[in-house]
Amino acid sequence: MKPTDILIKPILSEKANAQQEKLRRYTFKVVRAANKLQIKQAIEAFYGITVVDVNTVVVPGKNKTRYTKAGFIKGKKSSYKKALVTVAEGDTIDLYANI
Repeated sequence: MKPTDILIKPILSEKANAQQEKLRRYTFKVVRAANKLQIKQAIEAFYGITVVDVNTVVVPGKNKTRYTKAGFIKGKKSSYKKALVTVAEGDTIDLYANI
């Protein structure tokens, strides 16, 4: 698999930004079938850095309800897999370069 097949997008939130600054840990949304070794190889190939550690979490889907003129609309957000990637000392990933 190519790195672009495994990595979906980086997650940019306040918590993720705090971990980038303090722990050198970056958060990515990844394909559900990818394992830790494939994620590590994809990050190293795509960004050209050394990965020290990979932790994964499957974020469960949530039920969502909205009130409209027609009444309540019920739906569900889909679940996804999140990878927390710790990079080596001195390495950084510039996630804001393409914005």
